[in-house]
Amino acid sequence: MSPPPGDSGPGPPRSLSPASRLSFAVGHFLNDLCAAMWFTYLLLYLHSVRGYSSRGAGLLLLLGQAADGLCTPIVGYEADRAAPSSCGPRKAWHLAGTICVLLSFPFIFSPCLGCGEATPEWAALVYYGPFIVVFQFGWAATQIAHLSLIPELVTSDHEKVELTALRYAFTVVANITVFGAAWLLLHLQGSTHVGPDVGVGDLLGEQDVPVFRNLALLVVGVGAIFSFLFHLGTKEGCRPQPRGMDPDEYSPLVASTARPLLLWKQWLKEPAFYQVGMLYMTTRLIVNLSQTYIAMYLTYSLSLPKKFIATIPLVMYLSGFVSSFLMKPINRSIGRNMTYFTGLLVILAFAAWVALVDKMGVSVYGAAVLLGAGCATILVTSLAMTADLIGPHTHSGAFVYGAMSFSDKVANGLAVMAVQSLHPCPSELCCRACVGFYHWVMVAVTGGVGVAAALALSSLFIWPIRLRTRESMTLTVICLGTEARVPSGTHLFQPHHTPSFQGTLGIGHDLLDHPKE
Repeated sequence: MSPPPGDSGPGPPRSLSPASRLSFAVGHFLNDLCAAMWFTYLLLYLHSVRGYSSRGAGLLLLLGQAADGLCTPIVGYEADRAAPSSCGPRKAWHLAGTICVLLSFPFIFSPCLGCGEATPEWAALVYYGPFIVVFQFGWAATQIAHLSLIPELVTSDHEKVELTALRYAFTVVANITVFGAAWLLLHLQGSTHVGPDVGVGDLLGEQDVPVFRNLALLVVGVGAIFSFLFHLGTKEGCRPQPRGMDPDEYSPLVASTARPLLLWKQWLKEPAFYQVGMLYMTTRLIVNLSQTYIAMYLTYSLSLPKKFIATIPLVMYLSGFVSSFLMKPINRSIGRNMTYFTGLLVILAFAAWVALVDKMGVSVYGAAVLLGAGCATILVTSLAMTADLIGPHTHSGAFVYGAMSFSDKVANGLAVMAVQSLHPCPSELCCRACVGFYHWVMVAVTGGVGVAAALALSSLFIWPIRLRTRESMTLTVICLGTEARVPSGTHLFQPHHTPSFQGTLGIGHDLLDHPKE
């Protein structure tokens, strides 16, 4: 009996041609472009360019993070239940998400239609709200659908890793594209405003509205082309329903995937779940908040020309990309905990540098290298620790990733809202007090949160990652003369069925990998 064509379990290996691999890899390019712009420039655009209050800008970012956190697990669940369509259920969700992103994202970085001088701020915020929710829904749908296609397209671990690596390579290209285009647009726009006296409030203003509008249009234009190439070159096979299928030569004798090894309720009883969850959340706070506030710090605290809001994030990203190549040998030599600690020390060095130096010139590039390398190190290592926590429990691994993703997004949104509420200049764009305000915000989101991350890491040194529930669940079975440990309650000698949602989030970690995220 031949294996089912859509099964991702054991059977004849499926592989992709080089062209198909490439077309799949560009399927997340639109999301990567939008995420880079969302985290780095949203607050700056709303507050410094559009002139909205710091609290109003923070409220919109919080709305986006909460919508993303809620949509991610819901979309993943619904995508698994989707009936087959003409282009495949995963690609159908990807297409729906892409359309939502294309239709909503340009409006977020464009002036409010119909708003004038007399329009109250709350009305403008209400105007932007639906566009942000639709964008975050589309972003989550595209991300989940693209990730869940990996186990549908290939079976071997080697090819899964290769597809993930290609996907990340285009993430790098997307970030370089956004920051490079931002620098070019700011440079061209700034060349028409020549003057010897340029104050802090003049670096960014209403005159820069076309810059961000054109950047958003460029992002969706380029992203749409790559999304079209993805749908053109990626073929999703039909996914059968294997529940009633008779065992065949490809069915395992002991079906270890017949039932989850660890139910989602049992994760809540595991101390390691909260240890790793706290470490991941503090890691995400450092990475995302530093990316969110670096532009404000450069503009108001350091009074640097506005081209720096493009070049410094670019340096940070390239530094992190280069440092990622060093992590495997370092991790092999000193282990995960010490690798994370090394990255944390680099971030604390950046925080100390910022705290001790009020004004930076070109030395800010050196500080950016430290921040980029440190953030990449702790983020990649925390993702590896999350994978270690889940281990073989991939059936309930979706709950782990979903819970951590939700907590990270909501925590980031609440943190931004708290910072924006503390802004010392509620009635004006920037007063004298905001110069020091963003200076200490950068110290707090790196050094302060870094101390919290160090406390979470110390708990892993004292109590290493270990699942206590699994130890009480296992029993010993003698099968064909071989002793095997299987979880109590597992049914033996039945057809295997692996829910595809484990591919949605269980591919793991790169679901939680870039500034939107």
